[in-house]
Amino acid sequence: PPGSPQRRFSSPVKRFPSGATLEQYETLDSTSAEAKRRAQAGDSGPLWIVALRQTAGYGRRGRGWTQGAGDFAGSLLFAADAPKERFGQLSFAAALAVYDAVEALAPEGDLRLKWPNDVLLNRAKLAGLLLEMVESGNGHALVLGVGINVVSKPQETAYPTARLLDANVEAAAAAPAALAAGLDAAFWRYVELWRGQGFAPLRKVWLERAAGLGETVTARLPNETATGIFEDIDDTGGLVLRIEEGTRIISAGDVFFGAP
Repeated sequence: PPGSPQRRFSSPVKRFPSGATLEQYETLDSTSAEAKRRAQAGDSGPLWIVALRQTAGYGRRGRGWTQGAGDFAGSLLFAADAPKERFGQLSFAAALAVYDAVEALAPEGDLRLKWPNDVLLNRAKLAGLLLEMVESGNGHALVLGVGINVVSKPQETAYPTARLLDANVEAAAAAPAALAAGLDAAFWRYVELWRGQGFAPLRKVWLERAAGLGETVTARLPNETATGIFEDIDDTGGLVLRIEEGTRIISAGDVFFGAP
């Protein structure tokens, strides 16, 4: 299938118990960009694409994602087999999967989830994820991009950062293939739960692991900021913010702890 001119295999293709395959590259422009190209060529996965180095990695709203040598960058291409209006709920399944995969390596770490899609270690950003829909040769497919700081702590970011080495995790234990295997197993567990019981059980577990619940948070929106008490997430995954006028639902934004 067509791909980036920079793509180069690093290791043979592997297959996980879930049936998903893993392709690992030395260099890619972006694992998610490569997954999208594969989808547009007719591949619907499930397929993990992992790169040791990205030249154009990106996160939410097209922001650049800094990946240091030894950090994890991977994307999962898959078919959701669900109505499009429910696709966003899978980002919570993904966040829970990242949490579980990291917790297996750092069981003593102070891990929390930050709305909408970050994993924190000691209240600093350890991992982020981005779920995107793409048109494939077989209809709609989803691309889940995951970035985890293993050895580096990006600087000059809007939010403090952390790395797995801060939790006494050896880099070898967090090798890309090993992390992908842990992510894959955990993700499909939550997907099966979601398919069988809906969003409610995912919402419950996510809230149990949430950072800042019951605290004052500030949501930065495109044209304003909103400050209030982080009260809940609703059935769509929206942030429920208690403000002076009542309740406000935030569907998208950047959340920071405390008042501005």
